[in-house]
Amino acid sequence: MAITKTSYPRNKIRILLLENISDAAVAELRASGYSGVEKLGGALSEAELCNAVKGVHVLGIRSKSQITGTVLTAADKLLAVGCFCIGVNQVDLAAATAKGVAVFNAPYSNTRSVAELIIGLCVMLIRKIPDKNAAAHRGEWLKEAKGSFELRGKTLGIIGYGNIGSQVSTMAESMGMHVIYYDAATKLPLGNAQQTRELRELLRNSDIVTLHVPSDRTTRNMIDADAIKSMRKGAILVNYSRGDVVDLDAVAKALKSGKLAGAAVDVFPEEPEKNGDPFSSVLQNLPNVILTPHIGGSTEEAQANIGLDVTAKLIKYLELGTSEGSHTVPPVNLPPQAATHRILHIHRNVPGVLGEINSRLSGRGINILGQYLKTNDEIGYVILDVESKLSKEAFELLRDVPGTVKTRMVY
Repeated sequence: MAITKTSYPRNKIRILLLENISDAAVAELRASGYSGVEKLGGALSEAELCNAVKGVHVLGIRSKSQITGTVLTAADKLLAVGCFCIGVNQVDLAAATAKGVAVFNAPYSNTRSVAELIIGLCVMLIRKIPDKNAAAHRGEWLKEAKGSFELRGKTLGIIGYGNIGSQVSTMAESMGMHVIYYDAATKLPLGNAQQTRELRELLRNSDIVTLHVPSDRTTRNMIDADAIKSMRKGAILVNYSRGDVVDLDAVAKALKSGKLAGAAVDVFPEEPEKNGDPFSSVLQNLPNVILTPHIGGSTEEAQANIGLDVTAKLIKYLELGTSEGSHTVPPVNLPPQAATHRILHIHRNVPGVLGEINSRLSGRGINILGQYLKTNDEIGYVILDVESKLSKEAFELLRDVPGTVKTRMVY
């Protein structure tokens, strides 16, 4: 059953997209009837966001915009946040959960782009291309083989064997590398890769170390001065994951001493808000170092894929209430039924709410033709399909159920 009409007109749903989100997302939304799409090129400060989100139903961001509890409080009509990137750490998920705001992202869509770049960086660094390139630009001719090596036969250590790490693994093996990996969880290896039990074991045995981990209390500064001591002399370090997982001062010291032969870094503890803003790092002007401006997944293909992935999730949530892939609202997917109207009910996860919903509707003789409930620690989410002729009455009854966070008539 295709839904051709929602209870709230699509052209009145306001959608704000920040940080130059792909035009593929805009085109998909407009093709689905959402004409109220506004797209801005950069991130906004907290104060600017608090003004911008008023009256907005859907907010789209990438990695720069910080959606704090203050922003969510100011967002008087917000239904969902789409993070057009891999992570969601830029959103206060606890505050979003409490307000019943669904938060979606695209955890897989730029995997290939990042993995390809990691392999390219490994080639450049092990051949000391950054130094030779800089010399050529200065007018110096550095034609030498000393200190330059092939990837074939070298050991790549991957920290974090998730979507990106595992794809880097298979690509590295195709280059003739040996692959070992460390992950907090036991992961089935691809190809001939081998999992190590301890991080220090990986560091001791790797010629190149690449990180692909999230930012949390267990990963912050996981590569510090002490960890670098465990690495091989002349090893190479690549961080294209999160800016706070590596101690850059320790890396700079190791590069100057010759402990590390090179490094590539794409993410930093503090990053400029927008293009053209000043940037500084302790790694600037050090030998055999590649610094990039958080562009690991920034290819046109990846951005288009991310745009389509997140947009599809947002549209399904707006039109069907489907919350699969949300980090806040429990994942629910109920197929639509003919001759019904659909109501969504988000409530605090306290005992008796579902019983209250059912008793209120049955007390008025309203038949429930489809129902699905799922909860997390904080909230519960119910999709109900009720008889069309009584749906307006059902909606009013559900709005007043104790513990209600948000109620929406979808169609």
